[in-house]
Amino acid sequence: MPQMFSLLTVAALAGSIPRATAADEFYLPENPRYTIVESVLDSLRFTLDKTLHRGGCGHLVSISSFVNPAGEVMGWHDFGHLEGPGWAANAVGGAWEIYRWGGWLGRPAWRSNALAILDHVLDCGFLNEQTGFIRGYRITTNGQFCLNYKHNSTWFCPGSMAKVAFQLLSFADDLPKSDPRRPRMRAMAVKTAAWIRDHVEPVPNGWFPRRVTPDGKVYRPSPDGGNDPFWQTSADSLFILQLQAALTQRKLADYREALRDKVAVFIRAGGIFGSINHDTYDPHENVAYSVAFRTLLPISRLLKDRSIRDFAYRVCLAGLDQFKMAEDRNGVATRGLLYMEKSWDTAYLWENAEAALAYFEAAVDTRKADRERARRYERDGLTILRAIAKHHYGPHGFLTEGVDWNDHVGQQHHIGQAKYGAIQYTEPFLNNQHIAEPTLLYLERLATRRTRESHREWLDTEGNLLVRLPTHFR
Repeated sequence: MPQMFSLLTVAALAGSIPRATAADEFYLPENPRYTIVESVLDSLRFTLDKTLHRGGCGHLVSISSFVNPAGEVMGWHDFGHLEGPGWAANAVGGAWEIYRWGGWLGRPAWRSNALAILDHVLDCGFLNEQTGFIRGYRITTNGQFCLNYKHNSTWFCPGSMAKVAFQLLSFADDLPKSDPRRPRMRAMAVKTAAWIRDHVEPVPNGWFPRRVTPDGKVYRPSPDGGNDPFWQTSADSLFILQLQAALTQRKLADYREALRDKVAVFIRAGGIFGSINHDTYDPHENVAYSVAFRTLLPISRLLKDRSIRDFAYRVCLAGLDQFKMAEDRNGVATRGLLYMEKSWDTAYLWENAEAALAYFEAAVDTRKADRERARRYERDGLTILRAIAKHHYGPHGFLTEGVDWNDHVGQQHHIGQAKYGAIQYTEPFLNNQHIAEPTLLYLERLATRRTRESHREWLDTEGNLLVRLPTHFR
């Protein structure tokens, strides 16, 4: 850990709220010897130091979307020889998180590396800037592009394509106005949303298809054979609404009518929470509830509709409670984590990071009107990040993709071959690294800041010191 982070200690703020009682079993306290900030720095260290190389276009490229704690490619897995902006490969989203942390910490080399990862996506064949279509993956062994994690282009998920466009749009917001990438990324987001609007075939229930063919026709089969029962009830399509709302908010397009229509479909159904992950099949996936909350809350502001806001809190955010684990299961550190879904109950960590984001965004939204409620949301988000921090392994900062407390994936895939335990692989830009986003949101919007002599400190709502930096860094 860099020297400036070795000063982390516990601090107490006068008037801070009491710590949770024993009855609040989901809660975890902060670990002053290894804070949630140190956890993020380890994850970013692993991505930057162990999983990147210079690609054929001269930019930085992920060596693989699936690696072990040594950063070695796991070629036996579907993601082993894939890279790109799609789903779990997540190059744009991962680069954006590195860029933002590089700015926050005053590390220009991190920002430079993040832009080199972004440029690989912008310049090396993934984007059709005339049509708005995005190819999610490149096969690292032969350089061929494909549309899905099965290494073919029979189908792709339009929601996931929308997510990449949303990430481009969000990343563009943080670039200097003089940066020529900025207008390209914004224009690409506009065109991707238009491609989805104009080409994706409607489905009977009024929502969106989970998968489509390259020309936008509904694709009903499962990638693993047979028909997908969630072909029109996947929460992955929430990312289409997220993109449309973001474009409308920035006055780059106007999707208000479409948003009213699709949100009405979503709410009439009582929420559409089918699996977002492309290889899972469950009507209730924890990350679907998080993404639904994070999508509906800004839409409620955009459309000035409090009924949407109420549904976001009452059904979507509250729906995360069913996944909380309030104890360590089978000798594994699971307390404070959310399991993914009943049919696949491993606690995967990008989904947990997304839940932390939802809780922190709820805390920001409610803190002026109801401080105690906001503190409860803060504490749940902090608990999740503290629980995640227990699952780094090896000397390089590796964060597991998931905590397999029920031996779902098999003992041979666990750290140390344990019967129950963390999985010995991860997705560098997603499961390993997605904690970067909620942690930075917390530091920027919710943490208490104070200056002590030559240092600036950030403390959580309980008075725990998260990080201390020399004032010249901030």
